[in-house]
Amino acid sequence: MLKKTKKETLPDTPMERAVSLIGNKWKLLILKTLMTRTLPWHLPELIKEIRGLDQTVLKVTLQSMEKDGLVISKVHRDLPPRIEFTLSELGESLRPVIEAMEAWGEQHGH
Repeated sequence: MLKKTKKETLPDTPMERAVSLIGNKWKLLILKTLMTRTLPWHLPELIKEIRGLDQTVLKVTLQSMEKDGLVISKVHRDLPPRIEFTLSELGESLRPVIEAMEAWGEQHGH
């Protein structure tokens, strides 16, 4: 007998939706990094740029962000294969939120 899977639904409130999309440290730092230039980013560049982020966590987080529509990946079939990451339109729409968070952090830093 097959087990029924629970259908995923979006959270009920706007705040819950926002938190579900960007509500962890790595997603926020990846978004901020992707916003720093218009050129696409590659995995090694992101790992080097974001202190404390390892490759496994980066890959899983980017997959989640792509599934949520925040990031677009483009695979180049070179040897070895390369994957480029850029913000989607939805991801780009978070720029004022990320900038406001960074400004708040600057004002309230120690």
